[in-house]
Amino acid sequence: MLSTPEFSLTPVDPVRPLAPYIGGKRQLAKRLVALINSIEHRTYAEVFVGMGGVFLRRDQRARSEVINDWSEDVSTFFRVIQHHYVAFLDMLRWQITSRAGFEKLLAMEPSSLTDLQRSARFLYLQRLAFGGKVRGRGFGVSPETPARFDVTKLAPMIEAVHERLAGVVIERLPWSDFITRYDRPGTLFYLDPPYYGCEGDYGRDLFGREQFELMAQQLRNLRGRFVLSLNDHSDVRRIFADFDFREEELTYTIGGADKAKRVGEVIITN
Repeated sequence: MLSTPEFSLTPVDPVRPLAPYIGGKRQLAKRLVALINSIEHRTYAEVFVGMGGVFLRRDQRARSEVINDWSEDVSTFFRVIQHHYVAFLDMLRWQITSRAGFEKLLAMEPSSLTDLQRSARFLYLQRLAFGGKVRGRGFGVSPETPARFDVTKLAPMIEAVHERLAGVVIERLPWSDFITRYDRPGTLFYLDPPYYGCEGDYGRDLFGREQFELMAQQLRNLRGRFVLSLNDHSDVRRIFADFDFREEELTYTIGGADKAKRVGEVIITN
């Protein structure tokens, strides 16, 4: 438990993310949250928030909190939930789980939509996309599970996220600019970039492999603290060799328990 008043954390109820997101850290979140809670900080700054797989599952909040994502879908979605969630719910009220609806929304150009329309489209696609994919989405359906877009279940979840976002600053900056803007003693950054070797999974031109080297260089000169989660890869270990590594093993299942796969991940800190 942190005892210094300047760095004291406040209990907060964890909230479920509103949709799956590739690389969402569901299995690793509990361990990451415990580590984040153990590091003294007055500002929590999440560099690649995605659907909030770690941020929303935290059970302690810092004096100030900032979340960021360069994806315009993500940043717009959280701003809408923060400021316009009642109008957002009205847009979703009559939506049903439908392959035709999924394919129609998938074909739309997001930039042609209003912020509310864009956010409704994003949530619908993420709820129904197989594996929480962002790029190359496919309609995910199972005969053994209920429809995954059920407004009666989503409404209280959206309200809970809306309440959790009270007082949170939402940014849309390139990751390096975000770190530069918020770096100071007392800031704790959590970084969850695309996995090494999977840089294109979140969309074209959002993140390139060459940026890992730039990230390591910027983190070496950081005034604050950081926690970085990545897949366990030899190049990751080489690039971030100056920092502390903690190894984690996770199990992923696709299509049934007989296809469970164990994978290694690393948590990197300064």
